[in-house]
Amino acid sequence: MKTDLPDIIVAEIGSTTTLVTAIGGLAGPRAQVMGQATHRTTVADGDVNPGLEGAMAELRGMLGGLDLSRTTMLASSSAAGGLKMTVHGLVYDMTARAAREAALGAGAIVRHLTAGELTPADLDTLRAIEPNIVMLAGGVDYGEKDTVIANARAIARLGLDAPVIFAGNRAAAPEVKECLREAGIEVHVVDNVYPRIDQLQVEPARRAIQAVFERHIVRAPGLGRVRQMVRGR
Repeated sequence: MKTDLPDIIVAEIGSTTTLVTAIGGLAGPRAQVMGQATHRTTVADGDVNPGLEGAMAELRGMLGGLDLSRTTMLASSSAAGGLKMTVHGLVYDMTARAAREAALGAGAIVRHLTAGELTPADLDTLRAIEPNIVMLAGGVDYGEKDTVIANARAIARLGLDAPVIFAGNRAAAPEVKECLREAGIEVHVVDNVYPRIDQLQVEPARRAIQAVFERHIVRAPGLGRVRQMVRGR
C-alpha cells in the first residue's frame, strides 16, 4: 500500500533530543500525525545536522522510504540555550514586572535584575554572567533620567559583548544611545516599558528580545544550515 507524502515535517531540535514529526491531512477536516522519530541532538559534536539527519532517516523508514526532501519543513530549536538577560531599571517592583513580562515567550532568561544606579558589585556580577542581552529601563517618559544615563555609561565602560535594549524614559534615549554606540555596543531603542507609572507596555521590548534571540539561536553549530532548509522558524 502506497503511503501518501506528508504535508509538512516539524523538526524540534532540543538541547538533548531532536524530534521530527510528519503531519498530513492539512487540506481535510482533521490533520493527523503520520510518523514521529527521535535522535540525540548532536550539538556537543559540533553540528546539530547529524542528529537531525538521523531522526529524518528513521522517519523515512517509518513512512516506507518516502523521499521527503521536497516536503515543507518547519523547525524550532533550543539547542543554543536561552538568552542570558540582565535587566536594570529604577524601581525594583516595576523593573521586575517589566522584565518578567518582556522575557515571556521571547527566549530570554533573566539572570540578574537591579534597581537604581548600578553598584560596583552589580558590575562585577554583570561581568561574571556575561549576558547575551542587557535591557535598560527606568523612568516614565520625560521623568527622571539621570539614573538610566549613569547606568548606560557604566555598562559602556564594561566592554560587554552584548546588545543593549533601551526601553526607558524617551527623553534619555539620545544620550543613552550615543554613549553605548561610542563604546561599540549594539543598541536597540524601543518604546518605554513604563511610559506612565500606571501603564505597562512590553510588546516593543519583547519583539526586540525575540529578534536578538533569533540571531543567537542559530549560533548552535549547524543551525545556520537548518535555517536554510525550513520555511518556518
